[in-house]
Amino acid sequence: MQTKTLEPLFDFATMPSPMLNSNGLTGQDILSVSQFDRDTLSYIFGRAREMREMVERVGGVDLLKGKVLACLFYEPSTRTSSSFIAAMERLGGSVIPITQGVKFSSISKGETLADTIRVLEQYADVIVLRHPEIGSAREAAEAASVPVLNAGDGPGEHPTQALLDLFTIREELGTVDGLKVAMVGDLRYGRTVHSLTKLLLQYNVSLRFVAPEILRLPLKVMNEVIDSGLNVRETHDVADVIENADVLYVTRVQKERFTDLAQYEEVKNYYEITPEIMAMAKKKMVVMHPLPRVGEIHDSVDSDPRAAYFRQVRNGMYIRMALLAAVLGRA
Repeated sequence: MQTKTLEPLFDFATMPSPMLNSNGLTGQDILSVSQFDRDTLSYIFGRAREMREMVERVGGVDLLKGKVLACLFYEPSTRTSSSFIAAMERLGGSVIPITQGVKFSSISKGETLADTIRVLEQYADVIVLRHPEIGSAREAAEAASVPVLNAGDGPGEHPTQALLDLFTIREELGTVDGLKVAMVGDLRYGRTVHSLTKLLLQYNVSLRFVAPEILRLPLKVMNEVIDSGLNVRETHDVADVIENADVLYVTRVQKERFTDLAQYEEVKNYYEITPEIMAMAKKKMVVMHPLPRVGEIHDSVDSDPRAAYFRQVRNGMYIRMALLAAVLGRA
């Protein structure tokens, strides 16, 4: 396939996010996975397991009764917005849902992000933000006096997704250390890949990045992986990794990030995970996907017990319940 040049992608935010710890989550913003160390991750995962047990036993509690969450989504969302809403409601709180209706709000009149945040914090105790621009979550956090949780800032980061992804790996395979993790698809624009990769740098894993040339992992992220000393390799062929992978993390090619649709057409069907591909994989491994999928994993794979993507979705609710309770001081 002929390689074409895309415009420069992005640089990550230059200001570091404050590190969190298990005793210091109350009132904190969640902007980047760089805020989390292994102790904090263990704490959050422990709370997520408690949330899962609670939901399975009684459905919900009044832990956050009287608290209000504002869901502010400048981009369409199904899983993330629904997950945060379900998490807040199962904890007894209330939600201001601005998820599909941004075009009907003051934002459509030209209101700045900072002003929108300052308005919403008059009503809400915590704000969840999805925005198409890198750095938007940090900008919102600087304007807000209540915690801001980053639900995706363009092709930058998606920290709560990375947390639920890592939690799913631990729950499915019992560990993270020692695993071989292969990430497949749109690694250039895939914010879920960027965030999960950064989290995995804290573990003893082997990383394989599988993508066509124009969708390779951004150089800045790859340099972080190389500097970490982990075993890493790039390839464009799933067959190079499928036999040894413990985790196959598949992403869709994101049409909305392309300025040249001809380039999208070249790579949109580059990878397809089929039962034939899965026949070459280990008996004990997991296939994950942040969803939505658009053909890169065939429906016929869904019945494979190694297909974890719908269990992954449910784990997202438990992780976000744990985070909301923590930042609101009720964990």
